[in-house]
Amino acid sequence: MKTFRIKLKTRATSFGVVALCLLLSGCAVGPKYHPPAPPAPAPSYKESPTQFQDSGTWTVAQPGDAMLHGKWWEIFNDAELNGLEEQLNINNQNIKQFFENFMEARAVVREARSQFFPTLTAAPSVTHSQTSANLRGITTVNTTGSSGSSGTNTTQLGNTLYSLPLEASWAPDLWGKVRNTVRQAQYSAQVSAADLENERLTEQAALAEFFFEIRGQDELQKLFDETVAADQKELDLTRSLYEVGMTTQIAVVQAEIALQSAQAGATNVGIARAQFEHAIAMLVGKAATGFSIPVKPLTFVPPPIPVGVPSELLQRRPDVAAAERSMAAANAEIGIAHAAYFPTLSLTGDGGFESSAIGNWLSWPSRFWSVGATLSETVFDAGLRRATVQQFVAAYNANLAAYRQTVITAFQQVEDSLAEVRILSKEIMQQQQAVNSAQTNLKLEESRYETGIDPYIDVLIAQTTVLTDIQTLNSLQVQQMTSAVSLVQALGGGWDSSQLPGPAQVSQKPAKAETTIQQ
Repeated sequence: MKTFRIKLKTRATSFGVVALCLLLSGCAVGPKYHPPAPPAPAPSYKESPTQFQDSGTWTVAQPGDAMLHGKWWEIFNDAELNGLEEQLNINNQNIKQFFENFMEARAVVREARSQFFPTLTAAPSVTHSQTSANLRGITTVNTTGSSGSSGTNTTQLGNTLYSLPLEASWAPDLWGKVRNTVRQAQYSAQVSAADLENERLTEQAALAEFFFEIRGQDELQKLFDETVAADQKELDLTRSLYEVGMTTQIAVVQAEIALQSAQAGATNVGIARAQFEHAIAMLVGKAATGFSIPVKPLTFVPPPIPVGVPSELLQRRPDVAAAERSMAAANAEIGIAHAAYFPTLSLTGDGGFESSAIGNWLSWPSRFWSVGATLSETVFDAGLRRATVQQFVAAYNANLAAYRQTVITAFQQVEDSLAEVRILSKEIMQQQQAVNSAQTNLKLEESRYETGIDPYIDVLIAQTTVLTDIQTLNSLQVQQMTSAVSLVQALGGGWDSSQLPGPAQVSQKPAKAETTIQQ
């Protein structure tokens, strides 16, 4: 590295250099960022129920209806779910972790902005020194003792120095390195803000899905309880018929098997319900030991969800916003790398008071000062700067690919969820018909068995068919509700890009409560 040092001797020259620096600080090197052009999607979603003649009972809200905003879970009209979601927004530890990551990113912005300003340091000191008596050149004095004899004494020189220096240094942002550093930090803070919203949406959707899973388990528990009661009646009837000789002992054993299997199934339901309940406790930031959700069978059907049009999707997904801001940050890093090709100017100044007597320490004649400038430029680096630029160009291209993949995935997830909810709606109608037919068949078989026409095994087969079909129906209904939640999540929940904080917002100093160490 070759360094040029210029000493400024006059105040006018100093002002001229500062003015030149301010003029050059308007220059910035590196590529200008342009957001990627969004794709041109179709005017409507391919899998929307509006595109199909027979799509079951579920429909979507019309495009002109109000879009989801804020508390999206309120469209399900369940007060208990609303209360749990409010607790999650306050107490969820994963959301808090992402929030602190966002606060850290904002602090990095302020760190970067500090490079715009000079650094001023003060180092007051008091130093006392004394020379050695054995140094050459020390003054000697002839002395005469009281007895009349003569000798030589060496004088040791002592000195006390009082100093109050002030040092200032500043590196003007001639080529935009600091500006690009600030931009990169601001864009990264916006990425962190979008990641926070994406994590919040993920946790909210998980809670809603677990909530409907619990409601489905409660409905399943009700089904098994009713089956146990019906099987108990069948067993009592079969025993009565056996006692009067109208059926065989094997029919009694078969009825006992049916009852015992139903009882085991009713007991097994509690496992999944307990696990979903514990998962919700974790999401709302509470210990599972003291948390419970009242039993309430599933009575929901998916509400009409305003899906809007595909062109709005990119403004509603926080993960898409995060991917786009990552590209902007990567572009700023290219500008930082380009600035290394140009010289760096550093301005320094020293001044203060210095005296060997404390009484004169802060007097005007004790002042001292100096100013200077250093211009440094790398002459040879074996291709380091070129490789650095190429590194960040490759990083930008990788972020561009990640952005495009995020966009493609967003459309895929919406279409998947639309297809799932729509097809499940039709399948539930068909499964309900199967349940109705199975229940009719069971009633007929019970009548034929009670009159001695058919053996009990036919009743047992009919009972098993009814139980299986109702279990399948319950599973489809729960799946439809969780798919509706997945659709809301794929649409971005109630978020849109207007809620993303701008560069000025992420640069602001946070409130004191947001920067204290939590206990």
